[in-house]
Amino acid sequence: MKSPISFLPTQADDTVSIPFPSAHAGQSVLVTGAGGYIGSALVKAIAAAGPSRIVLLDSAEHNLFQIRQHLESAFGHVLCEPVLGSVDAVNLLDDIFTRFRPEIIYHAAAFKHVPLLERNPIAAVRNNAIGTYTLAQAALRHGTPKLILISTDKAVNPHSVMGVSKRLAELAVVALSGTACRMNAIRLVNVIGSPGSVVPIFLRQIAERRPVTVTHPEAARWFMSLNEAVAAILACGTAKIEGGEPEGRISVPELGEQTRIADLAAFLIGAAEVPIVFTGCRPGDKLTEELVSKFEICRLQPVELEEIMQRLCDSIASHDVPALIRTLCAVVPEYVPSVLLR
Repeated sequence: MKSPISFLPTQADDTVSIPFPSAHAGQSVLVTGAGGYIGSALVKAIAAAGPSRIVLLDSAEHNLFQIRQHLESAFGHVLCEPVLGSVDAVNLLDDIFTRFRPEIIYHAAAFKHVPLLERNPIAAVRNNAIGTYTLAQAALRHGTPKLILISTDKAVNPHSVMGVSKRLAELAVVALSGTACRMNAIRLVNVIGSPGSVVPIFLRQIAERRPVTVTHPEAARWFMSLNEAVAAILACGTAKIEGGEPEGRISVPELGEQTRIADLAAFLIGAAEVPIVFTGCRPGDKLTEELVSKFEICRLQPVELEEIMQRLCDSIASHDVPALIRTLCAVVPEYVPSVLLR
């Protein structure tokens, strides 16, 4: 069985360069997580292409309000349909697909904060894994031609419940992809400036003259700009299907070396007299991330996937976290649960 991984070149600078800028002209496009940091930037780029309609799905009222206000002022000619709700709401999804008939889905809705999700594993799995499966099933029922999952490098050899929930989301779209609906994923790295990420945290600590907190001297991550992330997502969404093959693919950006977080902190501190304090790795943290692993060749059959999702739903319904973790470990054997969850 061949690997589903393919590599995408990234931009050399921070200039917006959208591949096939008119690819979504005249189309009905659904973006989940439309009010988030990546989702809202993606919506703005799609709006510039002149779609017939953009459906904005988000569970955060304020974020949804903001992106709708922006579209109405900057792209008043584009029909905008804001929907307040979650991707795991089956009836809501059926209503969206019936009313608006999206031709492509960009699935950006996800919980992402690793330490927080280690303490809320049920919410992480319900939103990231089961939500993706529910959305993919809706796309199949309604004949949507294409779905793009926005994933993360934390899904590779995951040490966190956030990472394993996104790995299961990847496995779901790869398993369900077919001629009726082509489903692909793109695995992003840390996007500079996203809320709750290290750069805004460091800058706030420096401004308040507090110590800059870094988990470990050797902790390192890949970074990409928001423009690079959006361009990579749209490159995945507008890519032609080679040979018409229906199998789902996971696109991975071609990147250079990872950046040591301590070096990034020192650069941001500059001449400010603020110390760096090493706090130790938190539950779910890894020292470094990976983009590809030897387990990439693994695929699930749709019947297997359905059984797995049912087991996870049963564990969530009974609030049985140990059973939830056992299922995740069985499905993603490379997953290493944190001490907090063990």
